[in-house]
Amino acid sequence: MPEQPIAVAMSGGVDSSTVVALLVRQGRPVVGLTMQLWNQRRLPELAVEGSGAPSGSGRCCSLDDVYDARRVAEQVGIPYYVVNFERQFEEQVVKPFVAEYLAGRTPVPCTLCNNYIKFDRFLEMADAVGAHHIATGHYARIRYDETSGRYQLLRAVDDSKDQTYFLFGLTQQQLARTMFPLGEMTKQEVRQLARSMDLAVAAKGDSQEICFVPNGDYAAFLRAYLKETGVEPERTHGEIVTADGRTLGRHEGVHHFTVGQRRGLGIATGEPLYVISTDPQSQRVIVGGNDDLLRPSFFAHQVNWISIAGVSTPVRAQVKIRNKHAAAPATLHATGDPARVEVVFDEPQRAVTPGQGAVFYDGPLVLGGGWIA
Repeated sequence: MPEQPIAVAMSGGVDSSTVVALLVRQGRPVVGLTMQLWNQRRLPELAVEGSGAPSGSGRCCSLDDVYDARRVAEQVGIPYYVVNFERQFEEQVVKPFVAEYLAGRTPVPCTLCNNYIKFDRFLEMADAVGAHHIATGHYARIRYDETSGRYQLLRAVDDSKDQTYFLFGLTQQQLARTMFPLGEMTKQEVRQLARSMDLAVAAKGDSQEICFVPNGDYAAFLRAYLKETGVEPERTHGEIVTADGRTLGRHEGVHHFTVGQRRGLGIATGEPLYVISTDPQSQRVIVGGNDDLLRPSFFAHQVNWISIAGVSTPVRAQVKIRNKHAAAPATLHATGDPARVEVVFDEPQRAVTPGQGAVFYDGPLVLGGGWIA
């Protein structure tokens, strides 16, 4: 019986292209699939002004990326297909992103995309092409633990490229069918391997932006998206106030602000002020000093446990509250709801932001993660 093919998610970048070429070199049957997620021609008013660059430049999943993925597939001689997931992406990633921002929270769309599109829907497409396993260019590692009977997720060897923060929603069923061939390699080694195999994208730069938000300007995207979809936003203007209720100024919408923000507040007081919280109900933005940003604890909800089944007694962990955050020592406390946990830091942490992901580590092991309430 012939070996089942491996479906590789091809983004058109050097990482996924190297995965394809590596598997082909190992003699594995491979099918390349590119997910079309967002029409980069939508919302043309978001094009990068004055740069001459199209709005999709520098972002993942652009039309150029599809072209590059097809070039690599032809180069290594594998079947290749483009799968349109635009409708699902908008429903399960873009609309929740908009709703979260309008509700005064700061979402992580890349995690939603991984949870509901790049693994969930992609596995369905793998089934359609007769593939049991999928492979991606993510920097992470998977291993099976015989003692617990669970698939475990581990940080990548290259700590600077580790992507496990965005993968905390993966289920046991998904991990069982997933391969991360680059998890044991550094980015430099991947580049060298791509050059040694003469891949057309060996020198291509990494994408830096969210695929549907040019230049990271969330407020501009929200305005354009709401206008295009004919949605009238509710009243968004309100007051900028201190924690003790003093009014310092006014703003045009809580979705312009995120916890920890200092620039763009539109007020001058002679001392550094930061956004401490936002209140969509009253449309107030609360500001304060740096010390006001420190929080000793928080609750995470919709927790997905990966390498362990959950917590019933206090568990020590290192906790990341955003992707670039240095994981901080903390204790995880059970709440009676396995999908909700209290995180108590050893030392208060700065800018714990509702809507962001919180990922729990035990050394390289990803215990699980959830959303900051």
